[in-house]
Amino acid sequence: MTNNTYAGIPEEFSKLEQSKIVLIPVPYDATSTVQKGPEAFLKASSNMELYDIETDTEVYQQGIHLADAVDDNESPEALVDAVHQTTKKYIKKNKFVTLFGGEHAISIGTIRAFNEMFSSLTVLNIGAHAHLRKNHNGESVNNACALHEASQTTNLIQVGIRSMSANEKTIADPDKTYFAHEMAVDDTWMDSAIDQMTDTVFINFSLSGLDLSIMPNVPEPLPGGLFWYETLDFLKQVFAEKNVVGFDIVDLCPSVKQKSSDFLAAKLYYKMLSYKFMDQEVGDDYDNAYDNSKQKNNASKFNDDDEY
Repeated sequence: MTNNTYAGIPEEFSKLEQSKIVLIPVPYDATSTVQKGPEAFLKASSNMELYDIETDTEVYQQGIHLADAVDDNESPEALVDAVHQTTKKYIKKNKFVTLFGGEHAISIGTIRAFNEMFSSLTVLNIGAHAHLRKNHNGESVNNACALHEASQTTNLIQVGIRSMSANEKTIADPDKTYFAHEMAVDDTWMDSAIDQMTDTVFINFSLSGLDLSIMPNVPEPLPGGLFWYETLDFLKQVFAEKNVVGFDIVDLCPSVKQKSSDFLAAKLYYKMLSYKFMDQEVGDDYDNAYDNSKQKNNASKFNDDDEY
């Protein structure tokens, strides 16, 4: 990871103290087949126009700090703990925290951190695979288990699902699981999903949620996913109606022969930031409004190192 700033933006917009946004790369693929996703994403981002036509904004001027990559590969558990602690560190610094993986297992640590810092958290997962297994191949920290903890501890809403095991079907909340084949014939699914969200939302975006015709480079590409403009329509509504407190994007599996997936991921990330800050002036203060009392009173079984 040799990038000095996100998308090559001037250093004045990338310093931590002045930045409202933090981007944490997590190049981890120990339990999946993702390779060098963050590196390909950052390279594509550096070749992207930074003016967004739709929102008429240049969101990078809000400040985007590119954090050091989290690459603790001692074990899956160590990686998740490192993601957990790093994410909390930047939330406590009053930043809008975003992450780019890496495989879906990194989201265990990300969601754990946001759930400990924000009350009544909804996790909006957009993806093809349910990832609700409690364990897989004897491991609880695994790509296939990425959302099990979230299903037990947060208001988990899953959109675009088109692959799950019979056992996962018993874990999934049928009222909060939007299957791709049903969405294809239901014009109300966006409003329905948003109605079931709490005010505070974290977006967990697996690129497998997109149709393989526009996003072929994911670990397990499946037909029948979301297309570009319906995805943006949904995201724009979520950002407009809810307080999105952060997001992560995972499962980019770059190819040396086909770069369009890298550029889509780069554009998606920038679009999501644009929707978040489109109504905020560059000079305005940002308050992520995390719940300090919840964090202090949280009887978490997970390690918590508050010395930053």
